[in-house]
Formats: sequence, C-alpha cells, structure tokens
Amino acid sequence: MAKLPTFLFAAFAVLLALAAPSLAGDPDMLQDICVADYKSLQGPLRLNGFPCKRPENVTANDFFSDVLAKPGDTGNAVGSAVTAANVEVLPGLNTLGVSVSRVDYAPWGLNPPHVHPRATEVLVVIEGSLDVGFVTTANKLYARTVCKGDVFVFPRGLVHYQKNNGGTPAVAISAFNSQLPGTQSVAQTLFGAAPAVPTDVLARAFQIDGGLVEAIKSKFPPK
Repeated sequence: MAKLPTFLFAAFAVLLALAAPSLAGDPDMLQDICVADYKSLQGPLRLNGFPCKRPENVTANDFFSDVLAKPGDTGNAVGSAVTAANVEVLPGLNTLGVSVSRVDYAPWGLNPPHVHPRATEVLVVIEGSLDVGFVTTANKLYARTVCKGDVFVFPRGLVHYQKNNGGTPAVAISAFNSQLPGTQSVAQTLFGAAPAVPTDVLARAFQIDGGLVEAIKSKFPPK
C-alpha cells in the first residue's frame, strides 16, 4: 500500500495545476519561483509566508519530496495518520498556493472532526472505503460513503471528518488550495489548548459537569 497509483498522482498534479491560478487561497505569485528560505526566519524578519531563496541557491531538490511514499503510523487512539506535503517540508511550494497530504486509516480508523481555516480540501480515496462528511454554518450535515477512486470536497473552514468503514486499512490523498492550509482538530483545540480553555466555559458550552470536562481534558494533553 506504500506505492500509490501513478495515474492518481498525475490526476492530482493536473488538478492542482489548473486550480492554482484562479482558486488559490494564498496571494498570487509575482515571479516564476520563490523557494522558501527557512534560514531567513531565524533572524528578526517575519513575513506572511516565507521569503525566497536567491535563485542561484535553488536546486531541483527544492521541488521534490518523498514524504508521501510511506504509510503513516496509525497506531494511535483515533487510528489514523496525516502526512502533509506543504511548504514547511517542500520549499518549492512557496507562493504556489497548493499542497497535498496523505491520510492513512487503520481498520475502522477515524480522522476526527477538524477544520482547515485557509483552504478547501479535495479528497480522493486510494484504497478502501470511507464514511465522510462536513457540517455547514447552518448545522446541516452533508455525508456519504466514498470508495476507491471516488472524490469528495470539503469546503474551506467547515468542520469535517473521515472514517474508515471497513476491516482493512484505507488510504486517501487530499489536495488543498493553500501552501499551508492549517488544521484545527475540534477536540484537541477545545480540550488540549495551552493555556487551557476554562473548565466552566466548556461545561456550560457542552452542558455537562466540570468533572467530565476535566476527564476529557486528561485525554488531550497540550502539544
């Protein structure tokens, strides 16, 4: 399962190439390339994104990554692992307004409810079958089952999830119209924040007692 079908990577490359000029969530690029210069951020300079490497220091490897070639470790409480190929690991993506992730699911594994504040997500199932859904601001759930080769879209900023509905591992690839879409897991954000969200706030919001809030917080240590 480590080797993903070549034609699916090609299809996503075409999708991202077509989407970038008109649908990118990031500012438009003003030059051919702007490979992220991570070292510049060690100084006092701060930007919305990353500064560019000098062209003479750019190599082909700045546009390459094999980070998606290997399955993620799904041996955790939720049974899923997300491996991101964004500008933080692939500097050639800087200013291009796109990124991609691989999601591995253990049998019955869950990618728990979360949001991407800076991007729409297009997911394609590579192996297995998933139950997926998102919730609008009107609290309407749009959900269905997607199988191998199927595509599903999660609109920008809306809470969504995916769950492996089978007894074998599953794999999906997600494309984003941002070089750094960001991810906020609903449970981790609320119950694992640092400093912690006050217990009485969560107790009243969820209409449960404070003891239960503390019990839930204990499962989400701050990262």
